[in-house]
Amino acid sequence: MLLLVEGAAGTGKSRLVGRLAAAAGSARRTAPDGPPAADGPELLVVEDVHRAPADDLARLRALLADPPAHFACVLSYRPEELTAPGLVLGPDTDFPAALTVVRHVLRPLGPAEVHRMAVAALGADRCTPGLAAALHRLSGGVAQTVADLLDLLLAGPVAAGQPLPADLGRLGTPPRLDVLTLRRTAAVPEEHRSVVLAAAVLDEPATSRDLAAVAGLPGPSGADALSAALRAAVLEEHGDGRYGFRSPLAAAAVRRAATGPAREVLHRRAGRLLARRQPVPWERVAVHRRACGDERGWLHAVERAAQQLEDAGEQQRAAGLLESALATGPVPEQARSRLARRLARCAVVGLRSDETLKVLRHIVADPGLPPDVRGEIRLDLGLLLCNQMGDVMEGRDELARAVDDLAGRPVPLARAMSALAMPYGPDASFAENVAWIERAVTVAEESGDPVVQAAVAANRVSVLLNGGDPAAWPLIERLPRDSDLVGCRQQTSRGLCNAADAAVWLGHYDTSRALLAEGVELAARSGAAYAEQTGRGCALVVDWATGRWTGLAERCRAFVDESGDMPYLASDARMVLGLLALARGEWADTLDHLTGPDAADLDTGPVPISATASGALVRLALAHDDIAGAAAEAATAWKRLRAKGIWAWGAELAPWAVEATLRAGDAPTAAAMTDEFAAGLDSRDAPSAEAALEWTRGVLAEHTGGADRAAAHYERSAAAYRALPRPYHAALTTAAAARRTLALGADSGPALAALADCATAFDALGATWDAARTRADLRDHRPSGERRPPGRPRYGDVLSPREEEVAELAAAGMSNREIAATLHLSPRTVEQHVARALQKTGVHSRQQLGRALGAAPG
Repeated sequence: MLLLVEGAAGTGKSRLVGRLAAAAGSARRTAPDGPPAADGPELLVVEDVHRAPADDLARLRALLADPPAHFACVLSYRPEELTAPGLVLGPDTDFPAALTVVRHVLRPLGPAEVHRMAVAALGADRCTPGLAAALHRLSGGVAQTVADLLDLLLAGPVAAGQPLPADLGRLGTPPRLDVLTLRRTAAVPEEHRSVVLAAAVLDEPATSRDLAAVAGLPGPSGADALSAALRAAVLEEHGDGRYGFRSPLAAAAVRRAATGPAREVLHRRAGRLLARRQPVPWERVAVHRRACGDERGWLHAVERAAQQLEDAGEQQRAAGLLESALATGPVPEQARSRLARRLARCAVVGLRSDETLKVLRHIVADPGLPPDVRGEIRLDLGLLLCNQMGDVMEGRDELARAVDDLAGRPVPLARAMSALAMPYGPDASFAENVAWIERAVTVAEESGDPVVQAAVAANRVSVLLNGGDPAAWPLIERLPRDSDLVGCRQQTSRGLCNAADAAVWLGHYDTSRALLAEGVELAARSGAAYAEQTGRGCALVVDWATGRWTGLAERCRAFVDESGDMPYLASDARMVLGLLALARGEWADTLDHLTGPDAADLDTGPVPISATASGALVRLALAHDDIAGAAAEAATAWKRLRAKGIWAWGAELAPWAVEATLRAGDAPTAAAMTDEFAAGLDSRDAPSAEAALEWTRGVLAEHTGGADRAAAHYERSAAAYRALPRPYHAALTTAAAARRTLALGADSGPALAALADCATAFDALGATWDAARTRADLRDHRPSGERRPPGRPRYGDVLSPREEEVAELAAAGMSNREIAATLHLSPRTVEQHVARALQKTGVHSRQQLGRALGAAPG
């Protein structure tokens, strides 16, 4: 049998042959002219047959013409370097009929295989999908080149444990590939070598005609040169009559080795060639014009390329191109103004770029800039600061300055006014937001510009809907989803995602999901990357509210990793992580997610997120029995909410703020807060806040002598939450109603059953802390006939139910005193349970308990 292992340089032939030889077991290794084996199988392995001299090839042909019994031969070779193409043993290659011949071709690796290699070398935590994709693109999937790039990455100065950047251009060409490429280039006769440099300059597969034109080789000389490059294996055929290098790194090696003047000549020819195409690939033309020193032509091509990319909905790429042009050096004033305005426009629909921010700030500070140009750039700088950068206060200051600069320019003026109308920031009241949107609507109508009218219409929906105004719903249907203008579609996608966000805070969860599905899909189609990410963040809040908690923490962490350098975008996910941690009793994590260095600032961040976070912090302080701290947080948060004037955003704050105020002994203020909350919801479409109002009234009644009324309020709140649906909040208020019923001494059967159902609901959600509190209440109120008989049950080495309960809370990070307060036990009893849990699980710390409990059967 003969196995032909065929593969281009670096595809892994030697590794495969080594594995085959190792698997051969007892087979005797032999040589082409060695003596035959007395008995048993023989294996002959010959690597790099393309390098074998003629006499060695002759001996191999002779051996294979009449091979001995039980003989196997493996030949590996590079097909591109065979003396006679396709003939592994030279021109006289022939195989007898009795010989079984199998060819195994090693092809370039696919993206998934490159990703596996990268993970094996770097570790999953350091290998991002972008890094693996860049490795595949630059290497062409050649296994050896991938391995060499990974070695260069590991040798770099990146901190241990940190994800590696996907920008691999800084690594250069690996020396092994450099030598191979330049050796093959040198094998091309000098008079034909310009076609190799032409392919390197074009840097993508090209036709023979284009290669000849860029190389300056007319007529048959171009074809002769290409044939010589193919024979030397420096270029290869890519199909469809196109030729080029196996990988971009190989092309880079040739460009780097060429002289500057030679490169300039070919870049100038390449730019002229591409500029004659229809449509003109302006982005590539810009590369060539810049490389040949044509500054004026380069700037023109950059501007045309950015317009092309904008029209195609690829604002992120357009922004990168413009950012690079403006950051590279002096640009003539008029061109700089045009490019900066276009960059600002692209940046507001893309993702974060610190470099864009730096460029725009520098340009806005130029005293020679005309006021209207400065105002237009300042407008988009303000939007970039508010959204992608998360600096709402500075962003709104820039927007206000832009209004002053843009007098008499209705299109950008309407956009600036409309942006100032967005209600999320704490610096303006809701009444001010409404006044801005009304002014923006008037100016947009006067402008006659359909894109700015779509932008203002989208923001008008956001303003009215967040305020709970029912008039907003019909306006959503009027947004121009099917416009021929990509700008209108981008603004509509943003409006739909923002409307979905408003619907979450109001309590319309099915509507929010429908708006998200439509908005995210339209954002993806129209290139509105920031709106798409906004929608994905909102979806996490919908899942939290509606009890879809399985895997939610992991989804939030992934979103934070993806969007963490954009604080405003990541704030939804961080908030949800904090709320989940609170329900599990992971109180240190709760504080980190809600108030840590990466969290949104409660005084300057989005008001609905600040109000929700403050509600959780008040509840946490109450759990710690820090009444003064809880009351102080409640008062500060309530002041922020009052200043904003959107009371629907108080749904997650009001019950806890009123309870903290009551427990601090200030019943009149708590009553006034409840009345203020109710008045703020009058005539508003805010079902979640209405359910919270009933809850708040229940808290007030419970602490002011109305226990019977409290239970009724809690039951009405629970019913409202179930209808939304909000299962976690329904269980919290159902449990509160049951506790009040038990305190009244009424028939305990239904109340105990309700508590048992709540404990089950909390368990299903993973709300460990709430489940433990509820089971403790059940034990306290269990009828004496149902209590456990005297004597301790024997659980042996298995955790008892109480030990498991205590262990879960200890693993979550709660102290013995906190666990004791939650479960109505003494700290000493808790200490004993923790000690037994550590002993039975065989671990030595509370942190290890969590893993041990997760691995336990059942």
